Formats: sequence, structure tokens, C-alpha cells
Amino acid sequence: MKFQDLFAYQKSIELSMQIFEVSKSFPREEIYSLTDQIRRSSRSVSAAIAEAYRKRDYPRHFASKLTDGDAENSETQVWLEYAFRCSYLPEVEYQRLFGESEEVGKLINYMILNPGKFGVKKRE
Repeated sequence: MKFQDLFAYQKSIELSMQIFEVSKSFPREEIYSLTDQIRRSSRSVSAAIAEAYRKRDYPRHFASKLTDGDAENSETQVWLEYAFRCSYLPEVEYQRLFGESEEVGKLINYMILNPGKFGVKKRE
């Protein structure tokens, strides 16, 4: 299995691409703050999942990298809320993207709680 086959990875990539598309309409004055931040944090989620999968021979590193991805996902939720509160996203779009982010978070947490299903072997 490749990390690209992981459902959490696929969903996080989809979400980051959706965020990329909607962030194109953010005001120009937000390019170095909100736009850049939300794109970076959303992209970091899939990168952390890929890194975790490559670290699956080391259970603590696997969990640590996934925790990093979960934190980046939470940061993405913060930026989504700012985009909504600044009226850059309509409520329906905010709710949809936030819901997708919550799903990604659940998938990451499933991986953390079930490392054996992802090739992580217990260390003695």
C-alpha cells in the first residue's frame, strides 16, 4: 500500500484543493495572511499523513506525525472560521468545508487509535 491509498490522505488532499479554489476569491490584501495561512495548514495535513505512514516502523513517530496532522487540520478550521467571519465565505460553504475538515480529523484519529491496521507493529 502507498500513502496515496490511505483514505485520510485522499480526503485531506481533496479538502486542501477545495480550499485552494475558494481562497482564490479572498481579497488581495489577505494574500500574505489568511490566504497563505489557510493554504499552508490545509496542505500540511496530507504531508503529515504521508510522513506518518513512512514512519510506521516506529509507533511513537507514527502517532506523533499524525498528531501534527491533526493539529494542522485544527488550524485550518480556525482559518476557515476567520474567512467566514470576515464574509469571504458564505455560511453554507463554511459549514461544508468545516464538515469535511471534521471528517479528516476523525480519519486521522482513527489511524492514531488503530495503528496496527496501518502496518504499525508493537514494539517491546
